[in-house]
Amino acid sequence: MPDALRGTMNRRACGSFLSQHRMLSVNTRYAYALVNKPLGLLHATIFAQNSGVKSLINNPHSFYRMTGSGDHENCEELIQKVKWQLWYMRVPEVFLPYRNPAGNAENGKEATRTPRYLLPCNINTDTESVPEATSVHSLRPSDIRVISTLRRLKIKSDTEDHIADYAASLEETLLRASQFTELLWSGSGSGMTPRSGGFVKAEERNGRGKPRSLSTVSFTNDWKMILIFVAAEDPCGFCLQDDHTEKAIREVAASLDYLHQQLPKTFISLVDLTSISGLYLSSPDHAEIRKSCECFKKPSDYSKAMLRFSFQSALEKLISSERYDTREDFTVALHPVLDVHDSEKRNAHDYGEGYEVQCAEQDSIFFNTHQNSPYLWLKDMVQREESRTQPWRYSSNFTCTNLSASDTIPTSVHSLRPADFKVIAALGDSLTAGNGAGAAPNDVFSLLIQYRGLSWSIGGDGDLDSTTTLPNIFRQFNPDIQGYSINNGSQSSDNARLNLAVPGSKADDMLQQAQLLVTRMKEMNLTKTINYAEDWKLLTIFIGGNDLCDICKDPDYYSPEQFVYRIKQALDYLQQEVPRMFVNLVTILDILPLKEFHDNKETGCKQLLMRALCGCVLRYPEGSNEISTIKLFNKQYQEKTRQLVESGIYDIKEDFTVVIQPFLERIQIPRDENGVPDSSFMAPDCFHFGAKAHALGARGLWKNMFEPVGNKTDNQGFDEDNSIFCPPENDPYVKTANNSNRVYPTIPPDPVYGSKLECTDRSPSPVKPTSVHKLRPADISVVAALGDSLTAGNGIGSGSNNVLDVIKQYRGLSWSIGGDSTLDQVTTLPNILLQFNPLLTGYSIQAGNSTSQNAFFNKAVPGAKAVDMPTQAQALVNQMKQDKTINFEDDWKVITIFIGANDLCASCTDSNVFSPATYTNNIRRALDILHNQVPRAFVNLVEVMDIIPLREVVLDDRVRCPTILTSMMCSCLLDVQADTQELEDMKRTNNAYQQSLQQFIDSGRYDTNENFTVVLQPLFRHPKIPQLSNGVPDITYLAPDCFHMSQKAHSQLARMLWNNMLEPLGQKTDVLDFTQSTPLRCPTTTHPYLRTYQNSDYVYPIPSPTPKPVENWGSDMNCRDFTHMSDSIPKSVHQLRPGDIKVVAALGDSLTAAFGAKSTSLINLPTEWRGISWSIGGDGTLETYTTLPNILKKFNPDLKGFSTGTGKTNQMFNVAVSGAKAENMLSQANALLKAMKESTVINFEEDWKLITLFIGGNDLCQYCRNRERYSLTNHIKHLESTLDVFYKEVPRVFVNLVQIMEVEGLRGVNADTFGCRIIKPNACPCFINPRDGSPELIEIKKFNKDLQVHVAALPEKYKDREDFAAVAQPFFTSTVVPLDGDGQPDLSFFAEDCFHFSERGHAEMAIALWNNMIEPVTKKLSYNNFTHSRSKLKCPSNDQPHLFTLKNSGLQQVEVPSEDDSNQVPMWSVIVASFGGVILGCAIVGIVMSIKTNISRKRKSSDRKRINERGSSF
Repeated sequence: MPDALRGTMNRRACGSFLSQHRMLSVNTRYAYALVNKPLGLLHATIFAQNSGVKSLINNPHSFYRMTGSGDHENCEELIQKVKWQLWYMRVPEVFLPYRNPAGNAENGKEATRTPRYLLPCNINTDTESVPEATSVHSLRPSDIRVISTLRRLKIKSDTEDHIADYAASLEETLLRASQFTELLWSGSGSGMTPRSGGFVKAEERNGRGKPRSLSTVSFTNDWKMILIFVAAEDPCGFCLQDDHTEKAIREVAASLDYLHQQLPKTFISLVDLTSISGLYLSSPDHAEIRKSCECFKKPSDYSKAMLRFSFQSALEKLISSERYDTREDFTVALHPVLDVHDSEKRNAHDYGEGYEVQCAEQDSIFFNTHQNSPYLWLKDMVQREESRTQPWRYSSNFTCTNLSASDTIPTSVHSLRPADFKVIAALGDSLTAGNGAGAAPNDVFSLLIQYRGLSWSIGGDGDLDSTTTLPNIFRQFNPDIQGYSINNGSQSSDNARLNLAVPGSKADDMLQQAQLLVTRMKEMNLTKTINYAEDWKLLTIFIGGNDLCDICKDPDYYSPEQFVYRIKQALDYLQQEVPRMFVNLVTILDILPLKEFHDNKETGCKQLLMRALCGCVLRYPEGSNEISTIKLFNKQYQEKTRQLVESGIYDIKEDFTVVIQPFLERIQIPRDENGVPDSSFMAPDCFHFGAKAHALGARGLWKNMFEPVGNKTDNQGFDEDNSIFCPPENDPYVKTANNSNRVYPTIPPDPVYGSKLECTDRSPSPVKPTSVHKLRPADISVVAALGDSLTAGNGIGSGSNNVLDVIKQYRGLSWSIGGDSTLDQVTTLPNILLQFNPLLTGYSIQAGNSTSQNAFFNKAVPGAKAVDMPTQAQALVNQMKQDKTINFEDDWKVITIFIGANDLCASCTDSNVFSPATYTNNIRRALDILHNQVPRAFVNLVEVMDIIPLREVVLDDRVRCPTILTSMMCSCLLDVQADTQELEDMKRTNNAYQQSLQQFIDSGRYDTNENFTVVLQPLFRHPKIPQLSNGVPDITYLAPDCFHMSQKAHSQLARMLWNNMLEPLGQKTDVLDFTQSTPLRCPTTTHPYLRTYQNSDYVYPIPSPTPKPVENWGSDMNCRDFTHMSDSIPKSVHQLRPGDIKVVAALGDSLTAAFGAKSTSLINLPTEWRGISWSIGGDGTLETYTTLPNILKKFNPDLKGFSTGTGKTNQMFNVAVSGAKAENMLSQANALLKAMKESTVINFEEDWKLITLFIGGNDLCQYCRNRERYSLTNHIKHLESTLDVFYKEVPRVFVNLVQIMEVEGLRGVNADTFGCRIIKPNACPCFINPRDGSPELIEIKKFNKDLQVHVAALPEKYKDREDFAAVAQPFFTSTVVPLDGDGQPDLSFFAEDCFHFSERGHAEMAIALWNNMIEPVTKKLSYNNFTHSRSKLKCPSNDQPHLFTLKNSGLQQVEVPSEDDSNQVPMWSVIVASFGGVILGCAIVGIVMSIKTNISRKRKSSDRKRINERGSSF
């Protein structure tokens, strides 16, 4: 039974029958069926299997059709009728003939909804007056008893209004088509109606009408239509570049032959879907499919296009044979591939296109066959082309007489004769692989063949009498030259030899190809085929066409800078690894003339194929922005490639050079006698070179090699002169810059920004070191950096007055990680290291943010603080592990970390959060990540600068600094008065940062193994203010904002850092003098290594005594003034100070009841230690137990309401109940109200009360068991009812509405204990038990987030009373599970069940809640810092001594959200729930960024980029 029937049957009633009678499978093909699998299973393409077809044809019983919706069919009746019969289903609206919908509509909706999917053709439905067709070539729709698509489908751009109706994606549409159009039979007429006329009624089409009676059709006498969807191969074929065409065509032919023999009156429509399978596999969503195919890169445009058109070519050859047109009642019509364009910009699940059914183009509405409609067969095209083709000689005339080699093997690359070369090789793409080079005109099938033996630069088929290639020319001089490719095959075939070119390759593949080349040459050395050390080698590199063709998809990735950087990587590798090599670097040709081949129809070029191969060039009109960009990039590819070579970096060795060969740069397209682009030079795709062009290319390259550098031909002609250029007798050498007397145009060294390295010994260790203490500069292979805006490069290249440009991150100029230009122009640490190892990688170039391609391993983020270092460190580790250009395990790495300025600039706002201990602890967490995960690393930990001198510069009246702007970026430094306690505190904190870091590193924590160390570099410890001769501060060392540093300063920082790295520990320079001439140090013979504690003979100071074990989880509160109480009892909640709070209370569940908080075993786990509950416990004092009441008791010792001890005996106003849910909050509120009113220790009317409400954990944990009961609507309703009680009944109250935590993190908290393994999964089954990535987990995570956002919005409703405020406290929303030193969840925060919090966890919750209370709304931290410190509690400031509410935070009124309208969620609540505590930029930068963000959102509101750069300043 056809699988497609499953879509229309009642699945439950008929499931067992279908499973027993399912005839379609991955390995079974039937000619009567369509593709009825998702596109991922297109390898199950439906072809006829003779036995299967025969069984159907040999049972020509009465055939039936169904017209009603399958879901309403009687299953038993259906099963009886389907057995041994061929069934046909009703047509969906997509394929029904069109009729004015107004006539069928019962209301206006139908008329506006369906026309797009109906057939907009003017069809004669008076079938009785039209005689039945006697020939398949005069077949009308009314003659067919089955309705399918009329002719073909094509892609049509449209609005998104109708997409959801039938096709949410391309994949879904094709699946729907394949499931519902399987041989749809009609009683008669052109619809599904009897011959008496009329169309199917709308209600019947929509499945609302009753099923119509089944009618019988004649197998022998009635016309039949069969659609067959075919594809060339399985998805893995694209990855593996396997061609399944021949096999597929054989199966198609066998199927059609049998149908032709057995079926009368049949029209077969053959639809090629090869392109769709390529689109599907290319989708980002199907990376796993590619992985299962061992295909880790998306199929290239080349692979997809070649497979698509070669298969179409083969199908056309089959059909054009006319073997199926021997009878008048049978034919096969080929429908070529669907025109799916722009596939790289869309994926199979988000396809912004719609389908349009085309009407017949001829006057009479016959089905198109290859006899009644024009169809230009390939054989006709070939004949026409061959008649136009002029004879062409691919041989060459060789007349050179001086063929001798040098008398002795040359030792200099500048003295090479042609015969001196013993080895020839090539890297590149399909032009070098020879795709289509030997293809006959319009033989698209042959485009897949890599004719490597004909390749212009590396092919060796035949000889010059038959085939002109560069190796064949060289063989005239040296017949024994090795390495050229022969015949056909891929780069891994034996025929390829040293032709490592891969079709579809881009510049980013060159390093890999170079590495493979070296490997292959060394293998040939082992077999004595070549002498790797002694033989001279000629390598030709030609790359860039595919990069240009993809520019429009990602201009940043394919930028000229990235292009040249990738080529440089390959050349640097070759220079270091290969002795005696001459490299031809052929610059990319002008690619835009391709448009003429494409646009001019007289060329006969296949436009669809050309667009598939180079869409960015050919899809856009001349004058468009896309074409302008390609023109610019094309030119810059050429110019920057030339600049790279002319820098002279490849002319420093006598046995290696790189020479630009520009003969293709300005090449003009060939034309015939009529001025039409001459496609005879091209392969059948008009994109690759044909044999004719390969011959020309070989001659042109050969001639270029003997033309002096600086005077080379750059516009190869297309004349018919086939003579080979002969080297002059008096100058027989291949030309280099040296023997051309060419002095490359040089830029004089920059005396300010550049530096000169005088070191003579720049060699690496003889053997790669295994110890970090024996690391030479040349051993470093990778550089990386973490930090803030100083490392990101903000403002380095900004003009002196261009303040707005400071937002730009000039990462390529950054002192510790930039790699722009060369050392004599730009001084950076990487540019210094590149002098020792040209293969160094990891450095950033140009400008961009931390996620841009240009950043590479520069993970610094403007505005970052020490707390961000662990995140940056982990991001760096992840990127390094994934990067295939480095050897993560084996390469030595230098990682520079510089952080702290933004911490200092914010230290006055929170002395606890930005304390020296917290600062150092955050850096420790980052270093621990690197220490545990990164092998072979030398870490530069640059000490935080002394920022006090910056104050003197900015506030000096003699300089012009934007003081207001600079003050906003570092208010703690610049807004305080001189000679004040605040300024002294800043100095003391600055010094403490430096000392704390020194003491930490001196602990030797990171000197536990031989492959990792951290060295503190103190260059910033004592900076000197640069001054002009008149004593005025020299602000040319600063960026225009007078806060960041200019390139002038960055150059000096790089010199200082480099020198610090070579200075022994204990003797490092710690004075930063910007104006001092600082020559670059060199490693010495006695001390050639980067200095570490070990090779410096440095003895760490005696460590401080080990701190005593933590005795308790109390806190120290160091506020200067605990008298934060109003002079009189405030009447407004917005003027409420901590000391004004007289009463505390709390509602909630087991977390508020402190379930198991001090448990030591499962026996006492159920105990409720209410006295240490985070929000309401009052045991002891703050110094022993950190709880909210103990904090408040510092401000008001007479506080009432807190609970003490265990159980409910002394619970006071802690009415929380273990196991409670949101539905229980109303009863708790009433119980609290009753207790307060009856209390004799408080004044219910006059006392200010603080009530903390925290609930939702149990609702989340049980949500999957009763979604209605625990729905978002009910949850919010219960909380509103609770708040309503307080709002109406309780005077003078401040409500902490604590948002539900991010519960997912608890899934990772595990231990091998009964409590963790058994109790936790049962305590929270809905969150703990679902597997990762499951729909259940995704659903519960969304519910978790919805609760956070909607609870955060609740306070908006309660703002009309002056003595009442509810404030959402978001510290839990982004909290992650705390980790121990090994990176595992820290179980000390959890009770014995790994689910509830321990005493330590309660202390952290109390700290976070208190800090949230004195943070303005929208600036509240949405995460908790799980690091032990007794000084994390914030203090109210003198300027803002009040508890923050919506009103005193300055927020506007907005609407309260509903469950179904997320757009009504107040913006502040979204910020609180998602990004609490993140302060974006200083004022001027914030304005600029917000403008850019708004523009971006207006352009495409559906794209939301994750905010990953945050901070209070840069």
